[in-house]
Amino acid sequence: MSKKGNLKPMVAFGAIFAVSLAVSLGANAADNLFGMTELSKGGYMIAAGAAKHERDAETHIKQGIAKLAKGDHEGAIADFNRAIELKPDFANAYAFRGSAKSKLGDYEGAIADYDRAIAAKPERADAYNNRGTAKFSLGDHRGAIADFDRAIALKPEFAEAYYSRGVAKHKLGDYEGAITDYDRAIELAPEFAEAYFLRGFAKSELGNRDGAEADRKRAIELDPELEDR
Repeated sequence: MSKKGNLKPMVAFGAIFAVSLAVSLGANAADNLFGMTELSKGGYMIAAGAAKHERDAETHIKQGIAKLAKGDHEGAIADFNRAIELKPDFANAYAFRGSAKSKLGDYEGAIADYDRAIAAKPERADAYNNRGTAKFSLGDHRGAIADFDRAIALKPEFAEAYYSRGVAKHKLGDYEGAITDYDRAIELAPEFAEAYFLRGFAKSELGNRDGAEADRKRAIELDPELEDR
């Protein structure tokens, strides 16, 4: 294996939250059902407005994710910006905007957004993984490993986080540690072509030529495009 592998951690996209929204009654119907006072009417209108903001924020999130999937990263950011304007503590919006910024190479901006996503929802394993990927891209490999560690602690079966941590260890020359993480990623996701591919390079660095070639062949079986790398 003479070529260098593409050492780059993997961004993981979190699932869209299923937000439960109350159905608003018309003002007259509400009066009839609940005998609202003027004060309670005001509270009802505030609640209805908040529910509409929540619905609109979710709509912009969905639109942004669709644009992100199509490669329209700037358009996605515009939608995520609007979602955050409508709901300033919306962890999903910050997390997805961070992913879009990473795609555009704005890793510092991405890290700031992942920070906000984590502050709003500290159990988001994907936000830690993706922040680690951004740190890796800025050359902060040990900081990246710390984030991958946290992602794995929160979600022990997170194959992408093991792979990403393996890449960071690989970059630091810890080939045995990298192989251990690639092993775990493959155990959790047996068709993880990139994990086989980079595990092969790590084995090659340790002098295990046969193991390296076996991993390379398996990676190419799973993803023929890897043959040109």
